[in-house]
Amino acid sequence: MQVRSELPGLSSAQARKILGGLPRCDYEVVVRPLRYRWGPHLAARCEFDERRIVLQVPVPWRTFKEPVIYAARRKRGAGMRFAWASETVYFGTRRDVLRFLYCHEWMHWYLDEMLGKGSSAETACDRFALRNFRRRYVTTEDADEALKRRSVRASASAR
Repeated sequence: MQVRSELPGLSSAQARKILGGLPRCDYEVVVRPLRYRWGPHLAARCEFDERRIVLQVPVPWRTFKEPVIYAARRKRGAGMRFAWASETVYFGTRRDVLRFLYCHEWMHWYLDEMLGKGSSAETACDRFALRNFRRRYVTTEDADEALKRRSVRASASAR
């Protein structure tokens, strides 16, 4: 996997080591700084035309929390209304941010390039990233597991 870092203080070799153990893709992975106005947050994108995944790390760095929506259930009644299931994730290191963002964007790549399903399954991508970004080794079987529809209670009790 080709990894390039444009983030001051983080070499390409260090970024490659941080992403070690995660599934590989045939896209270039670029790590860039994210300059923010009000507070650090998550930002990344999968550029399918350029065959590139861009991961942005907040600069200046400080720890932060981010709500991650991992499931939705449609509410009864007229209209498109949903009940969202979320978890607030604490990002204490740049490593956590890079691994979470890579897992999320890799899942977009996997859905589009490998499964041919299109890439717009945000809750499935967040569910995969949430379950796996702190694990040492992650496989495509873990991605397939994140695609299975289970009740929120069932997935909470499995942890």
